[in-house]
Amino acid sequence: MKFIVVENYEELSRKASNIICAQVVNKPNCILGLATGSSPLGTYANMIQNCKNGDVDFSGVTSVNLDEYVGLDITNDQSYRYFMNTNLFESINIDINNTHVPNGCADDLAEEGEKYDALIEALGGIDLQLLGIGLDGHIGFNEPDDVFVGPTHMVDLDESTIKANARFFESEADVPRKAITMGMKSIMQAKKVLLIANGKNKEEIVNKAFFGPITPKVPASILQLHPDLTVIYSKN
Repeated sequence: MKFIVVENYEELSRKASNIICAQVVNKPNCILGLATGSSPLGTYANMIQNCKNGDVDFSGVTSVNLDEYVGLDITNDQSYRYFMNTNLFESINIDINNTHVPNGCADDLAEEGEKYDALIEALGGIDLQLLGIGLDGHIGFNEPDDVFVGPTHMVDLDESTIKANARFFESEADVPRKAITMGMKSIMQAKKVLLIANGKNKEEIVNKAFFGPITPKVPASILQLHPDLTVIYSKN
């Protein structure tokens, strides 16, 4: 594990972007696993600028996102498909047909999970997976549990996750209670994993996840077993 401590969010975002862009330069047809939420916004802004500067070409890249809320369609401005289109895809030269987000409106979410895992396998797996970390240690929407769940699956969101995400909605009551998320198998089988965490409020969970015992009660702790993990953390 490479554990990098930086001075501020801007430095975190630059470093994370540089790692992702280097992956694309080294393998132009790579498979990127992408994340949503506030943590990667700066990273995506830097990736966009690098693309506009001509430093990186995303035209051959395929992306697979970690998760999606159940019940929000792609036109909903709180859906993760909408988030990715708005904050990254529409501003870089990626083929939108090569960007994939789980379908939270699928009639059969179990079948959707199986299809998503089959897609990732057919692509040859993920070359680099970007992750954030929740205050309860979740990665994607893999919440604290009694076991690590391998396949893409539907989850009931933890109350702490609902409260943390309420800032993006008009009220806490509007936050979906369920999501579909990539499971631990695809995440752990990614060739490289890059996790970013920002803010003093993340310090405790970062320490638990990467310097404490490996336990499904802290889902991110399983990443200690990954052979190529980089964590970038900033308190500020």
